[in-house]
This record gives sequence, C-alpha cells and structure tokens, in this order.
Amino acid sequence: MGIKPSYIKNIGTELLKQQRDYFSGSFDENKVQLSSSAVISSKRVRNRIAGYITRKINTKRHA
Repeated sequence: MGIKPSYIKNIGTELLKQQRDYFSGSFDENKVQLSSSAVISSKRVRNRIAGYITRKINTKRHA
C-alpha cells in the first residue's frame, strides 16, 4: 500500500493513544469499533483509518 494521507495517520494515532485497549489486530473488529467510538461520515475514510490502526497494531506485535 502507498503512503497514507496525514489526516488518516493523525486520526489513527490519536485514537490509538486514547483507546488502545478497544482496538485489535482484526480489520473487521476495528471497523466496528471505529464506527462506535468516532463520528466519521465517510465509509471510505473509516475503512482507511481502520486499516491504518490494524497495520500499526500488527507491526508492533511482530516487532
């Protein structure tokens, strides 16, 4: 995947700081959690943030 826009990174990083325990390594679970924890009007943006959070969690787990 290419370079993500800074607003995706900023929102994802901020949510991970505040609600780290609610997110997991599963994209589908993160998508549902993101819908309930943040107000994001666009489905595409929500999915991109959920993917960013999933990738961050999985890379930390493997490192």
